[in-house]
Amino acid sequence: MAAGRTTRSGWLRVGGVLARRTVQGVPIVLGILVINFLLLNATPGDVVDAMLGQMGAADPEMVARLRTQFGLDRPVHERLLLYVWNLARLDLGFSAFYNMPVGTLILERLAGTALLMLSSIGLALALGIVTGVAAARRFNTAWDTLIGVAALLFYATPVFWIGLMLLVLFSVKLGVLPLGGMQTIGAEFGLVEATLDVLWHLVLPMATLSLFFIATYTRLMRSSMLEAYQQDWVRTARAKGVPEGRVAYRHVLRNALLPVVTVVGVQIGALLGGAVVVETVFNWPGLGRLAYDAVLQRDFNLLLGILFMSSVVVVVVNIVVDLLYAVLDPRIEAS
Repeated sequence: MAAGRTTRSGWLRVGGVLARRTVQGVPIVLGILVINFLLLNATPGDVVDAMLGQMGAADPEMVARLRTQFGLDRPVHERLLLYVWNLARLDLGFSAFYNMPVGTLILERLAGTALLMLSSIGLALALGIVTGVAAARRFNTAWDTLIGVAALLFYATPVFWIGLMLLVLFSVKLGVLPLGGMQTIGAEFGLVEATLDVLWHLVLPMATLSLFFIATYTRLMRSSMLEAYQQDWVRTARAKGVPEGRVAYRHVLRNALLPVVTVVGVQIGALLGGAVVVETVFNWPGLGRLAYDAVLQRDFNLLLGILFMSSVVVVVVNIVVDLLYAVLDPRIEAS
């Protein structure tokens, strides 16, 4: 009975934290939305200018008609209030360039970005933790130096350059991986073959996007492990004769993971930014490539929708990180 009450109390606490964090996240997302809206409307040019540039020329009456059609003739504060009102009704607006609702466009590209981001962060976490633990357990050895140099190299190298070099090596020179895209054009595959084809196209973009984060988590995991090894409870465990492997993986690792979890939450925004570059280099059909095209076409409704969805994702991930903290270390009270 006592265990049941404890479990119930724990779930109630988690539910309270989740509700509190959600309420705190709403004004943050709205604040980001207002700032993005004002910044985009302060930049020169709009979607009508981009359309006229493609057409070559247009008479003043047509320009005025297009601005009225897209609501660009209204004051900025009226457009902002109208945008927030439509957003409250789950309406992200209309893309003038693609001639379709922004919500539909985002849903079409969301799967590609989600696949790229989840696979990249999963690979980065797995390899970063493994290499960080290996470096810490072999402190001041050749392995530690080699891992540290490799991590520093990937940390300092621009993502787009890594992507281009991987393309040149594995696609152009060796011809073992596809040049870009998400699937083979014109191929007729069954479900299994189509899935394998997508995963084959995912290899280079995933590797490119994850290398920077692998370096980050390796360095952070190594330093966290070394710091944890200096704690009194580790010395006590060793004095009791606990095997070194058990000390590392049962005692030190769990505590060393806390800083890594924190950084993952903070770096989701950076991961979204990196996805823009990677999706452009590899022609990967995701939100990053869509945002890049929206900037070129001055399609601010589309760009605002993508930025809004990105801010929601960042806030949600940070809420999850707060809850994971309590799971990894019950002594921490998420508030």
